[in-house]
Amino acid sequence: MIPFYNKFRNLAIAETRTVLIPAGAPLPAGKYCFMEFYCDDPGCDCRRVVLQVLREDSGDKVWASINYGWAQPSYYRKWMSGNAKLARGMAGATLDPFNPQTEYSAELLDLFQQVVLKDPAYIRRLRRHYEMFKEA
Repeated sequence: MIPFYNKFRNLAIAETRTVLIPAGAPLPAGKYCFMEFYCDDPGCDCRRVVLQVLREDSGDKVWASINYGWAQPSYYRKWMSGNAKLARGMAGATLDPFNPQTEYSAELLDLFQQVVLKDPAYIRRLRRHYEMFKEA
């Protein structure tokens, strides 16, 4: 997985999703950024993004790693050669078991699902970034 900003730095800076968490919330207060990572295998059409959640004031500490696949489970079932169990885990948003997590990862996943993914324009942006990344 390669950061979107490696290929489209200015666009990534302009279009990275951020969420400001106020004091008193279950998460520590601060500005959280959802950094996009895409697969660079030219033969892969996974239709997924890994989002590493960083907090603006905590350097490069990854607060959560979220997988998000926007295709239907049927797409992933076909793509995974019929493996329904793996396909279910690829559709939608889940915590990535292979990348960094913190004690706040579950809350950040919930924030992503309940707030960020409710924005259709953001979902379209992720899909557009994926297409741009694959074409580059």
